[in-house]
Amino acid sequence: MGVRQITPDVFHNRWGDDPLPFNPNPISSSPIGVFDSGIGGLTVLKALKAKLPHEDFLYLGDTARLPYGTKSERTVAQYSRRVASLLLQYNIKFLVIACNTATSFGLPVLQKTLSHLPVCGVIDPCAAAAVKTSKTDHIAVIATEGTIRSESYRKSILRLNPEICVQGLPAQLLVSVAEEGWINGSETEAILTRYLMALSSKNDVLVLGCTHFPVFTPILKRLCPDELSIVDSGSPTADLVADMLAEAELLNPQTENGSMSFLVTDLPERFEKVAPIFMDKPIDAADIDLVDIPMVVDF
Repeated sequence: MGVRQITPDVFHNRWGDDPLPFNPNPISSSPIGVFDSGIGGLTVLKALKAKLPHEDFLYLGDTARLPYGTKSERTVAQYSRRVASLLLQYNIKFLVIACNTATSFGLPVLQKTLSHLPVCGVIDPCAAAAVKTSKTDHIAVIATEGTIRSESYRKSILRLNPEICVQGLPAQLLVSVAEEGWINGSETEAILTRYLMALSSKNDVLVLGCTHFPVFTPILKRLCPDELSIVDSGSPTADLVADMLAEAELLNPQTENGSMSFLVTDLPERFEKVAPIFMDKPIDAADIDLVDIPMVVDF
């Protein structure tokens, strides 16, 4: 695996309103860029690949800087701009932010600075699915500290239905548990049970507001009441991306299955080891590249 050194001049517009570099004429055969702070976004990539099998995907896991969930809004927004700058060098035609915290803090910045590129986050489509599913108008969101602090899910849900009561459950530890690959066992069940103690009995929908959390769905179904529906961002996001691509006339016309390539900013061996837990299939080491994004400390 080679290391690609990205030069600092790519990031001279790292904070502000100046546009980032972009492909001014995206074409249908270009890849779709997907990024997350680490491995959790692979649950979204899995849904995207199932919905859009003929598309080529380029996934970047910013494993050198995870977790994003404990970082400030400014820091996450800067990380998001820098990751987007890198993905743009691969002439992507669409950018999917497969991280709830990056969607909360980075999506507004990227939508403003990438005006010529379609950009999609995971919160609005997931919130819409939750609102559609709820019958009691009580929805719980379990997510990272950053996502809960941003109130992004609450705002998105209330835009769709102001009468809904939204309960936020910060569960930062679950990110590390998922990254360790501990998706079952008594220890994981005990941690989930502890977080779910605060869950109101009025809720009939539990939103998995972190892309790491779908790996816990089997345990959650055992621990939660039967009448509690579990919603994650994978399929709703994939549906939205498909609609946006069709509207922009950017669907890939190829008839064979598309490719998947992976970039990580640290520990590609660990990414290869843990990724199958999130993708339900192994990833070829030859498809993983280690990329080096310079740290920005002069602000």
